[in-house]
Amino acid sequence: MLGMRSGGLDPSRPLLFGMWYALRARMAAKRKSTPKFRASWRGNLTFGLVSFSVQAVNALNRQQSDIHFHQLHATCHRRIHYQKVCPVHGEVPSDEIVSGFEHRKGKYIEVEPEELDAVRTKKERALTIDAFVDPASIDPVYFDGRMYYLVPDGPASQQPYAIIAEAMDRADCWGIGQIVFSGKDQLVALRPFDGRLHMAMLNYDEEIRTPAEVLPKPRRAAGVAKQVKLAQTLIDAWYTDDFDFTSYDDNYRERLERLIAAKKKGKEITAPDDDEQEPEVINLMDALKQSVAHAKPRRSSKKLRKGKRSA
Repeated sequence: MLGMRSGGLDPSRPLLFGMWYALRARMAAKRKSTPKFRASWRGNLTFGLVSFSVQAVNALNRQQSDIHFHQLHATCHRRIHYQKVCPVHGEVPSDEIVSGFEHRKGKYIEVEPEELDAVRTKKERALTIDAFVDPASIDPVYFDGRMYYLVPDGPASQQPYAIIAEAMDRADCWGIGQIVFSGKDQLVALRPFDGRLHMAMLNYDEEIRTPAEVLPKPRRAAGVAKQVKLAQTLIDAWYTDDFDFTSYDDNYRERLERLIAAKKKGKEITAPDDDEQEPEVINLMDALKQSVAHAKPRRSSKKLRKGKRSA
């Protein structure tokens, strides 16, 4: 049939074989040109008269993050599904769903994706850097946890991208700017990171509770100077100048993976032995003295392992 043999197309049928070969070549080229990671945002990185195209790729490797469980019906062990249902027509496919703003109870204004895109100005299609600052001037309280790598979007962007990344690294500075991301104006910090550009989402100042809103400033009791000095001694003993993030592992995730693997094999699960003892309640001064006495120097604790970020 159609010149097929058990091993594929019959080369004796040149027309069909040529079509098959061309199709395979196009598919291979498409796979090669497809980016390894899906972009969360595309636009221009702009400051002054400098502008070049970039993509934002999520820095979080979700395969190595949380283990997600599905909800099951305890009776039949089938997965619980959440369906998109219209009260008139029942379940609705995704291609029939549009966005709408409820301007009055039960009354909606439908907005097409093209209309949303049309209201974005040229500036809003860009990540605009307003200033370069000392990294120490950005308090970590403003980071909202979302991190992205910016990557050049096309050959023309590669050279300006590399130049800006190196210049920022030499100047030891971060860029602060704004971007329209996920439907809102978003404040961001842009920093050089091992020859690349890394973008961190920031909260606006009004979005952050002040310390006084959460807790009144603690009053310092009289006669605690010795305790403070002893605490400083303990901190110094535990201080390290070669901290390495890769020396930490998600041990809970590893235990959870072992639990899942054991249950898959039908093994009985038992709680692990916990050798840790409940801490003895003692006064602060004694606790500091004992901690200092047992503290071990940590200034050379670097743990070499695979997976360094300086790849």
